[in-house]
Amino acid sequence: MTTRTHPSVTADWLVGRLFQVVDSRMWDELGEVFADDAVYERPGYPALEGLDRIRHFYEHERIIASGAHEVDQVTGGLAAAACWGRFRGAAKDGAPLDEGFADTYLVRDGKIAYRRTYFYRPAI
Repeated sequence: MTTRTHPSVTADWLVGRLFQVVDSRMWDELGEVFADDAVYERPGYPALEGLDRIRHFYEHERIIASGAHEVDQVTGGLAAAACWGRFRGAAKDGAPLDEGFADTYLVRDGKIAYRRTYFYRPAI
């Protein structure tokens, strides 16, 4: 099986577009950045498997009411990339949110096939 990459898509563009879609709550456009069979892992939830499940999470389960990601750095190539930054916003219960994060990505055919999010807080 040959994996094609889309020459016009870069890791910077894909990460930027992901957060534009998420922060603007443009759920119909999640398919522009996630593959149909994408897997998204994040603390506190079982793996979100498939575009439909990822969309359901963002529309119905995510605790965030509003906010924005501020990306400090994107690194890596298009096949595998990472970014880190900060999210600031408000939870659905009105609580302020200010969280450092890091993401890793595996990309296939110009879309995210796998994403894992890490948060900066005491855990162990």
